[in-house]
Amino acid sequence: MMKRNLCLKTVILLLLTVGSMFAHAQDALRISLQEARRIALENNANIRNSVIDLEIAKKKIWETTAIGLPHLDSKANYQFLPKVPQLPAGSFGPGSPAVDLGVKNNLLYDITASQLIFNGSYLVGLQAAKTLYEQSNQNKEKVVQDVNESVINSYYMILVAQESLVNLQKNLVNVEKTTEEIREMHKQGFVEGTDVDQLELTANNLKNAISQVKGNLDVSNRLFKIILGLDADKEIILTDDLNMASGIPQDISGLLGSNFDIEKNIDYRLIKTASTASHLEYKNAIAAYMPVISGFYQHSDKTNKPAFDMSVKDVFGINLTLPIFSSGQRLAAVSQKKLAIAKMDNTRKLMFNNLLMQADQVQIDLKLKFEKFEIQKKSLTLSDEIYQRTLEKYKNGVSSSMDLTTTQNQYLQSLSSYYQSIYDLVTAKTKLEKLYNLNQEIK
Repeated sequence: MMKRNLCLKTVILLLLTVGSMFAHAQDALRISLQEARRIALENNANIRNSVIDLEIAKKKIWETTAIGLPHLDSKANYQFLPKVPQLPAGSFGPGSPAVDLGVKNNLLYDITASQLIFNGSYLVGLQAAKTLYEQSNQNKEKVVQDVNESVINSYYMILVAQESLVNLQKNLVNVEKTTEEIREMHKQGFVEGTDVDQLELTANNLKNAISQVKGNLDVSNRLFKIILGLDADKEIILTDDLNMASGIPQDISGLLGSNFDIEKNIDYRLIKTASTASHLEYKNAIAAYMPVISGFYQHSDKTNKPAFDMSVKDVFGINLTLPIFSSGQRLAAVSQKKLAIAKMDNTRKLMFNNLLMQADQVQIDLKLKFEKFEIQKKSLTLSDEIYQRTLEKYKNGVSSSMDLTTTQNQYLQSLSSYYQSIYDLVTAKTKLEKLYNLNQEIK
């Protein structure tokens, strides 16, 4: 009976464990690279802030536009007169009574409608508000491109680390298996103890490499979640694989030799928009010399009128402000803005030349990284074949343990260089695409 209960408890515990593992796997977020880019577009903090900035710029346009539209204002004023002034009796003829010129308690109110007729700064401000919106829109595009580059690089960084971890673990299994075989041969006197020690040292080196890769993988996953805007405890599973032979190389072949259209580059478009803004600031400084004209209508009244009240209720009028003399203040402002334009033009020309140089550099860099990847791929195949042949020779007593360790280290180095070449190739590709503004659309 006790055995049956123990068996039943074991089955229940096993089912709960399996169910928990299944539920955990169900909660994990499985994402491809394209899905990761889409998630970042929706959740990344920097992108969301850039969207808010764009909305703020849109509201700024209306705020500026409203300055030139009709305004309606109301004002009220309560007055208390401890002593009401009077016209003495007889002021309007013999026998006429005294006349109050006010009331002890009164509430005065007026309603004023105003309309701007002409203001040079207002006209420039409308253009500046639209330029600000354009600049905010371009800033959003730049942020999206920056985040997109980070997502792609981080995605492949994790893939490289995962693939590297798998291969290191496979090699550790093979080394440990070989170590056991050599240990048995040592017991039978066929090999020296040094051979066993050498293989154990190799196994320890592999274990250290595995621990390091696991640590890097954990950091990369955390960084990736931050970029995507996901919670730190959210488990993610990448569904894409490296598959370099049939994927990225073909894309790179199309990128190499592509024409660079500087007008599509977001940094150059931003500097051009900034240049437009500096010209508008110059126009605004010039507008300070122009008059400001506005019209108004005002209706005033009282809740408690005195017997004798000659105040005017309705007034129409025009306000004119004409700048005459400012001791050179306006002239200094215009000179500053003119110098700012010259400075911005120099910055734009410098960026133009730098971007052209960068365009050539990223082309060369991508070509070199592609060639390095092809070489490393061949080197990995060769080093693996050399290691496998040396391993067989070692088992047959033809090769030494030192030869085996050397070829093992050579293979691991080739494996590490190969994965590094993959990551370098991906980062070079994304850098060129970002600079050239290619393949930035997120489906």
